[in-house]
Amino acid sequence: MEFDWLDLNFDLSSVTPKEIEESFEDPFALRLLPDSEYGEEEARYFCLGKSVRSRGIFSVFWTDGKRYRVILAREMTEDEVNFYDRKNAEFS
Repeated sequence: MEFDWLDLNFDLSSVTPKEIEESFEDPFALRLLPDSEYGEEEARYFCLGKSVRSRGIFSVFWTDGKRYRVILAREMTEDEVNFYDRKNAEFS
């Protein structure tokens, strides 16, 4: 997986690029395609995953199948953590 970190429009001081990459590598990460009014070329996805230190990260991203461009990343809210845990319990 290759990430494009150039010209970001969000602050990387609260969530580091390493933590974001780790959240995508989480074997239990949830990647979702929300209902959208955009065409396939501009599709945006959500990723809910955990870093190696178990920090929940929520990301909005775009991909062409080879490169990943993170548009926004932040720590998961309590509701998102509950959703992540519930969905992973369903698959166990």
